[in-house]
Amino acid sequence: MVGVKPQLPLRLVDILKALPPAELNSLVARLGMRIDPAKRLDPPQQVARALVALPDLRDPGRLPPASVELMHRIAEARGTLVVSAMPPSLQPLIERGIVFARALGKGQVELLLPAAYLVQLRAWEGEDPRGIRALLAQAPFETVSAIAGHYLGRPATPPIALSLEAAWDILGDTSKLEDEIEKLSPTELRVLEGVEQLGGEVDTEELLELEREPLRLRTASGATPSRRGVGFSLERRGLLIPVHPNRHVVPTEVAQIIGATRNAEREARREQVRTFVLEGDHAPRRARFSLDPAPFAMALALAVREPGNEFRPGIGTPKSLVAKLATRFGREPSQVAMLVALSRAVGLWDASAISPSAPPGSFALHDLARHLFSAWRRGGAWDEARSEPEVLRLPAEQRDSSASGVVRDLVLEALRDLGESRWIPWPSLEGYLRTDHRIPGVERLLRRWAERASVEAVEPMEVARRVVLESLPALGILDLGEDDDEEGGTQIALRLTPRGRALVSDKVPAPEAVDSKFLDTHVLRLGPSAKVSAILGLFGFVDLGRAAEALDLIVAPQTLARALSAGYEADALRTRIEALAPLPEGLSRTLAQASVVVGRGSFTAASGFLWVDDANIRELLRTRRSTSELFLEPSPLGGLLVGPQVDMDRLVRRCRTVGIEVVAEGQILRARSMPPPASSGQHRKPSTRMSKVDKAKAGE
Repeated sequence: MVGVKPQLPLRLVDILKALPPAELNSLVARLGMRIDPAKRLDPPQQVARALVALPDLRDPGRLPPASVELMHRIAEARGTLVVSAMPPSLQPLIERGIVFARALGKGQVELLLPAAYLVQLRAWEGEDPRGIRALLAQAPFETVSAIAGHYLGRPATPPIALSLEAAWDILGDTSKLEDEIEKLSPTELRVLEGVEQLGGEVDTEELLELEREPLRLRTASGATPSRRGVGFSLERRGLLIPVHPNRHVVPTEVAQIIGATRNAEREARREQVRTFVLEGDHAPRRARFSLDPAPFAMALALAVREPGNEFRPGIGTPKSLVAKLATRFGREPSQVAMLVALSRAVGLWDASAISPSAPPGSFALHDLARHLFSAWRRGGAWDEARSEPEVLRLPAEQRDSSASGVVRDLVLEALRDLGESRWIPWPSLEGYLRTDHRIPGVERLLRRWAERASVEAVEPMEVARRVVLESLPALGILDLGEDDDEEGGTQIALRLTPRGRALVSDKVPAPEAVDSKFLDTHVLRLGPSAKVSAILGLFGFVDLGRAAEALDLIVAPQTLARALSAGYEADALRTRIEALAPLPEGLSRTLAQASVVVGRGSFTAASGFLWVDDANIRELLRTRRSTSELFLEPSPLGGLLVGPQVDMDRLVRRCRTVGIEVVAEGQILRARSMPPPASSGQHRKPSTRMSKVDKAKAGE
């Protein structure tokens, strides 16, 4: 079981002090650190300063991909993740002093990612780009120094990552963040609410207008806020983060707390739309009921592991692969592309997903829909404001987040307010969204974002239409219906599914109590409780079947034979299948028969076989000293096996020394090289030329 422990991550120095001395000394020796006993800082503090300066966090390419995925999962759990066992990808992180583990009890291990590392991690595709952690990681040094100094109560000293741990204790906890917002003065609260009502993002000129600041300090990049103004007061609290070059963004966590106070303002509009919905029957004549996205996402994860379906980490999924998968499963390419992007964001396509001790391998199948919805809601992988919504298709430096996340929250708020088990006409929901006071600000943000990204601007209601009619049905949140109106057009209605009502209300959907089972002797239907790692463990000896409300896998004798020929052991196949469902009698008998050993053969490498029909010639080649070392013993009748290190030229030359020619394809082979020269130990033949001394004696 994997979960988030309701406890803030410990600080790095506290973790190092809790380590046994032998473990701390091993870490120091492993990383080549030098502890200076003359310093007034104790060894754990010196080690902490050295660890936060390591480049592995700022450059994830220095770590194995599986370890990077695990680190992202721990960061998404706010730095504390409880797993059932130590995942294999944990070892590189522990060796570098990035992640620490401690046993909680039987079958539970707590993985800790200190806050000093959390605030340094570069944003990834599955993270909310407007989240407080992502904004802190990209904030300039002056901003993070001011935030650290505010929560420390003194000027922050390098390394800033250690100084920010006190700030993260407040900003990373929702209840403490609410208390911090309640401490704001009326002027600060008015400015913060004004920025949030404008879509959560303003430029410097607009911030100064909200502050009603008459003084304008200008630099080469434009107006600059005063260091004594209201904007800077919010900035040093971490409630308003500056983004290069002149933008100021309210983090998502802060915006949610401020937005919760406006329930009374929406009450009148909500009652008006609700009355209209309840007074009439808006059930459409035709309906398309949404399916659970988890079975289809698992089918995609299995299909992409087949040969020929290649993709590159950190790069957008090839359109040819998306079209191929859409054709194979009979789905819309846009729906396939969205689930592919979200699956990659949660790590489902990574090789480490087969590990049962860490996410996503430790997820049950019914949990997968919730995690896909969370990845979509964070907005780091899919952006409806773009013509190509998959964010990974863009270069890393051009992945500037749009304001579609604000529209996404508006739609979810509307569905949460109006969502019941009744059909809602899309024009009514659209009118409800249009009257929201944040729409003009969102329109302005989308227009400015389009100018920065050099793309065509899109209207907020167009983004809302894509969210309602494309994204949410693909995630199994909304059912869509169609009806003919009086003008001959099509009227669209929508309804929250039971799964959607739970997810929109931030609740966990109740899974169905259905176990995985074989429908017949060959078809395995996966139940909601099946583990992701166990399903991926079947890859290689199952075929994909139907992927609809459930995922069917075909386990037939031919698939088992293919797995056995690929090197799988029969016992291993049985163990992997029975981890999901008991084997039928027919398949069990097939595996039992395949595991029976009826004989044994011995493999010997050889470079060729020399056919020799004459037994006397065979005996001659086998016994002569010059040729016996060329052949293997024993050789089968009818010829001689040539040794693996004997080339053709050597074979021909040695056989010719005993008077035997070698024929290949009807042609007599000849040696192409001369025999090696005599060794230096042999005596030279006496020269026939007379020396000068002999000539002189002969002359006398």
